[in-house]
Amino acid sequence: MKWMTVEEYLERERLAENRSEYYCGEMFAMPGASIGHSGIVTNLIGELSHKLRQRPCVVCSSSLRLAIAANGFYTYPDVMVICGKPSFIDAHVDTVTNPVLVIEVLSESTKDYDRGEKFESYRAISSLREYLTISQQKKHVETWMRQSDNTWLLREFYDSGAIKLQSIGVELQLSEIYKKVEF
Repeated sequence: MKWMTVEEYLERERLAENRSEYYCGEMFAMPGASIGHSGIVTNLIGELSHKLRQRPCVVCSSSLRLAIAANGFYTYPDVMVICGKPSFIDAHVDTVTNPVLVIEVLSESTKDYDRGEKFESYRAISSLREYLTISQQKKHVETWMRQSDNTWLLREFYDSGAIKLQSIGVELQLSEIYKKVEF
């Protein structure tokens, strides 16, 4: 297998029909999404966009690429929030580096990766304050909040209630995240 540079990856990715992640010289095809996954992402983008409409924050879908400079990982989170001016890696303005919030919707095939290696990569983003993982199998949300000593505090939410996203000062109801999602 031929290793590729970041520049080769970005050149290929910008022309590709399907998205791929990049890490350590390799490209990895990203799987498609289920109807439940798509519904949760749509609900999140709608709710967050509405709640942040008067603030200098932008809600980004998985069509925007994230670069993690510390380890050279390039990926497409399900949802990101950037507050203030987005920081891009180049003039193409299609790859950001400074989210304050990243959200991944878990699937059976990606849940361990999203909670493990991927979260480890995300923790290297200096601007990141909060990471959410959201189950599409049941009502279950995990929030990971960066503490002042750079440790991460886990809070879990099940079935109903409100989730206070401290990184952006927004409250989300579990019922809104899972609206029209069937298990």
